[in-house]
Amino acid sequence: MATLEIHDLHVSVEAENGPREILKGVDLTIKQGETHAVMGPNGSGKSTLAYSLAGHPKYTVTGGTVTLDGEDVLEMSVDERARAGVFLAMQYPVEVPGVSVSNFLRTSATAVRGEAPKLRTWVKEVKEAMAELQMDPSFAERNVNEGFSGGEKKRHEILQLELLKPKIAILDETDSGLDVDALRIVSEGVNRVRGTGEVGTLLITHYTRILRYIKPDFVHVFANGRIAESGGAELADQLENEGYDKYVKGGASA
Repeated sequence: MATLEIHDLHVSVEAENGPREILKGVDLTIKQGETHAVMGPNGSGKSTLAYSLAGHPKYTVTGGTVTLDGEDVLEMSVDERARAGVFLAMQYPVEVPGVSVSNFLRTSATAVRGEAPKLRTWVKEVKEAMAELQMDPSFAERNVNEGFSGGEKKRHEILQLELLKPKIAILDETDSGLDVDALRIVSEGVNRVRGTGEVGTLLITHYTRILRYIKPDFVHVFANGRIAESGGAELADQLENEGYDKYVKGGASA
């Protein structure tokens, strides 16, 4: 069973007055088959956690460890992390002019799997996954995210998730900017992947609405660069009613 272990993680970014610490000692363990929801106000460090795990160069790890199945993730390059099984669905997916969705997906699958998928079975696999996400087949020949709506970009992220089959999926505010129908379709895609029991999911969100579709095993409240409280799905309901004020003002940590 794949396990991502985060221990005492400290992360800083460069600011005008020098390095500014954003993550201040994060401890979290995610096992294959588990779904962890991380909730918190803007500026609490949730997205910093996501991008640090993926290896974004903007963020500097100043302390702590991250391991996947005992292997040091922080020593891996971005592409090595992806091949090891770490997947990031971005809050703001970027456009890649000149690269078609079909070429992007097959190249990514080749890198992760270690060999090129057989074309006939691959085309069938992609078409089926796109149909499940209610994506027009013509999207396969369009440039990656170029001219896509917000909802289309998020569906494309989940399409990658379904096809690449990572060990750990980090979903950074996948629900942002989605209408009700798109939220349902995207959530169903995440649930199909979760249903295999082969993926550990870290779901980062502000709101509980996506948790009505994707039921977490664990909920963590993020505040002031730390996990302030952890619990089950009922904690999300508490946050819906009470908000984050007590965590932000109290500076609690666990």
